[in-house]
Amino acid sequence: MKTVGVAILGLGVVGSGTYTILRDHRDFYRRTQHVDISVESVLELNKQRALDLGIEESRIADNIAEIVSNPAVDIVVEVIGGVEPARSFVLAALHSGKTVVTSNKELFCKHWYELEKAAKRTNAGLYFEASCVGGVPIIRTLVDGVQSNVITRLTGIINGTTNYILTRMTREGADYASVLKDAQKLGYAEKDPTADVEGFDAAYKLSILSSLAFHTRVPLEKVYREGIANVSAVDIAHGKDLGYVLKLLAIGKNNENGVEVRVHPAFIRKDHPLASVNDSFNAVFLQGDSVGDVMLYGRGAGALPTGSAIVSDIIYAATHADHKYATFKNTMLPEKGVKFVNDFKSRYYIRFTVKDRAGVLAKVAGIFAKSNISIADLLQKGDGDESGTPVILITHETHELAVRRAVEKIRSLPDVFSVDSLIRVEG
Repeated sequence: MKTVGVAILGLGVVGSGTYTILRDHRDFYRRTQHVDISVESVLELNKQRALDLGIEESRIADNIAEIVSNPAVDIVVEVIGGVEPARSFVLAALHSGKTVVTSNKELFCKHWYELEKAAKRTNAGLYFEASCVGGVPIIRTLVDGVQSNVITRLTGIINGTTNYILTRMTREGADYASVLKDAQKLGYAEKDPTADVEGFDAAYKLSILSSLAFHTRVPLEKVYREGIANVSAVDIAHGKDLGYVLKLLAIGKNNENGVEVRVHPAFIRKDHPLASVNDSFNAVFLQGDSVGDVMLYGRGAGALPTGSAIVSDIIYAATHADHKYATFKNTMLPEKGVKFVNDFKSRYYIRFTVKDRAGVLAKVAGIFAKSNISIADLLQKGDGDESGTPVILITHETHELAVRRAVEKIRSLPDVFSVDSLIRVEG
């Protein structure tokens, strides 16, 4: 039976979950996978945390040099998070010929090309299933499940914090600020929630997933990003009345126009499969030219779900002699000739407040007409008063830049108090 030694860098939530799975399932993996996986070392500054997990003091390393020089360690698991010192630690492991498994989406998104170059140089493995969508095996699916397909589109709810917040706002009609505070108390949101609520976390993941799905390097800088901090309970309620559910979506498309990647709040029909993905759950919806529609659903974060993905990579690396690398030219910049779509197309929900005066809506409609934007629905909410009349319109599919220009012109009309929200509507 093959014996594999593992080192874990960091025993936080995910690192502790990973260690627990490896410890408790060791006999199970011997029996079912025919591999004996032992945790030979951990790098953890808080030694008591390691001791509380039952790790022998002799296996607690003080620095990365101890890990990479340890001949008993074959696979290094990085769950520190952030770019540094994680990048330096991972490179040290790869340069020493050790396979690396990581859950670090920011590191991987920003330095994938550099890490893979180091891995190829020493014929080491580089695995990252846990970097995207927690325990949902989306990366293994893209690499080893649907590789017979040309993937034309992926749409996902890939951040649990924002999905929890939007679910609560939808169910309860609560405002964003109060639900965010609750999410922080419950541990769903960090003390500084910026990475989640401003869409950075989802953008990191979309960069990785779209690169794999479309077989081309999709840098983070090409991902349009918009968070949920300005989402209003009023708009969620209006959307519900119109048959829509609001989600923070990660959308990737690959067609004759080029590669399109964006993260932003969007309304989807209440009968769409993603509309029922609630709370901290995640899901990714794929469209392949042969298989058609495929959806993967599960927990997108947490100690054991993410640990499950990490251990899956450990087992895969331990039981496969040849390591796979990217199917595309993996460099810092995208390949020449790859076109990225900036002026994407969507439908739009727009809410604005106007003076209760004849002719105002005609002026608004006129601006849209001159911009070649057709209106599918136009609704006036309430009778209006001195503070103005709320008006909602939904466009037919049109171009992003045309809508932005039209909205700026509407904003400057003397009879328009404010343009309160602009939310994309996805089919």
